[in-house]
This record gives sequence, structure tokens and C-alpha cells, in this order.
Amino acid sequence: MKDRNIAPVSEFGAELRNQGFKVFEIKPGENVVRTYNRKDFYKICLVTGHSLVQYADRGIEIDAKTLFFGNPHIPYSWEIISEQYTGYTCLFSESFLKVNERSESLQESPLFKIGGTPIFTLSEEQRDFIASIFKKMIAEDATGYMFKHDLMRNYINLLIHEALKMQPAENFFKHKNAAERTASLFFDLLERQFPIESIDQPMQFKTAQEFANRLSVHVNHLNRSVKEITGKPTSAHIAERIIMEAKALLIHTDWTIAEIGYALGFEYPAYFNNYFKRLTGTVPSSVRMQPA
Repeated sequence: MKDRNIAPVSEFGAELRNQGFKVFEIKPGENVVRTYNRKDFYKICLVTGHSLVQYADRGIEIDAKTLFFGNPHIPYSWEIISEQYTGYTCLFSESFLKVNERSESLQESPLFKIGGTPIFTLSEEQRDFIASIFKKMIAEDATGYMFKHDLMRNYINLLIHEALKMQPAENFFKHKNAAERTASLFFDLLERQFPIESIDQPMQFKTAQEFANRLSVHVNHLNRSVKEITGKPTSAHIAERIIMEAKALLIHTDWTIAEIGYALGFEYPAYFNNYFKRLTGTVPSSVRMQPA
């Protein structure tokens, strides 16, 4: 297995700040999928080759033509194994893609939300079509066309919709009643607490009652709504999300276990250790010792 140096995102920092997007080709010998950074941009990557991806708390091995969607709110790292590894990458901010405040947040998309499907294995035909879009983007980026940014948004949306067409229909969520609306508001508030970016800004809501108070609904109504829609109690979803973030922080930061526990709302390290062990069957230190 051969490690490669990972070029920093700051390489394109000024251009990203000025334009809100950047598109480029991944050439053989380069690793420009890059390690996760909390301040990074959304990414769409088309890659061909063998690699290992640590996505949130999951390890995924890739050895095919692949389309990847990276969310700056979900930690990931990428190790290239193949000697020949090629493709394309597009970086963009949500503010670049959203033309008005009424546009749906990217975090609501099945491609970018927690628990979504960020990685797609492509056929040769699909790979060639996706590659043709990236080539058009690169060519257009080099022009002085007055409405270039509008065209880039269209290309990015085309990439997103091509991937959405690969998604099973049951992955799409529609609000049909009050219970679905309440559950949606709960999950939105839950996700807004993550990622934890600072030890000095710990998560605020850890119990169903605290979420109900914030949403101005009775806790029984919240619990009934979430259970009706998902089949699991509110507390189970909160616990799963806390554990997911805990594992991500253990893997992707150098914070102490006590600091991670405090950031997740546990006043004392022993409380965090007991909570983590009760839900996972292991202690936080064992996760930290696992190879990334």
C-alpha cells in the first residue's frame, strides 16, 4: 500500500473565496480528493482507481469507477492505493449554488445528508457521460463568458440530478402530515448541532424534552411523531447521532477524550465513557486506537 501526500485545499483558497467554485482534473500520481476539513467546500468527485475512504465512522473500499459527494459537515479522509488514479473534482460553496433563500439546503439532499448515499459505482457508459460534464465545466471555466457562473450552477445541478436518478425511489422523503413535519423539524434541529467545531461550544440539546421545548411542542407529541415516522424513539436517534459524532471526533481530531465528552454535553469523562460503552459495547479509547 502506498501513501501519497495530500495537497491542501488552500491551494485553491483565493479562487474558491472569490468565485465560490473550482473544477479541475485529477491526473495520475495526484491525490486531490483531499482529507476532510471542517471549513471545506462541498465536493463532487469522479474517480477511477483503488482507494480506501473513511467516511464519518465507516470505512469504505473503492475499486471501480466512482462518483463521490463530499459534505463539509461530515468528516472523511481518502487514501489512494492505485498507481494509476484519475478523475475530476468540483468544489463549491452552498451560497454559490443557492440562488435564493427559498432554495432547499444541500443538507436536505439524499446525496449530502447524514445517512445519505455519498458513493456511487458507475458503469463505463455512466462514467463517460459524467466525465463529459466535468470536461465541459473545465473548458467553460477558462472562458470569459459573462454568465459563466450560471452555467456552472447548471452543470453542478446536472451532476446532482444524474446521481439522484441512481437513487432508489424509497430514499426520497416527502412531508405528508403533521407527524412527518414534526419529525422533520426534530431532525433538522438535531443536525444543526453538528459538526462540533469547538470544545467551547458544546451541543445544546441532548434529551427529547429539550428538543420539544425548543420546537414548542409537547414531548409526548414529539415522541409519537418520531416513532410513527421512523419506528424508533426520539432518544434512540439522539443517541445514535451523538455516538456518530463521538466516533468522528475520536478518529479525526486530536482532542482528548475528556474534551470530546464535554463537547458532546457530558460534564465528567466518566459519564461519557459509560454512555459510549453502554451504546457501543466498547470504550472511546478503543476507537481512537483503531487505524484510520
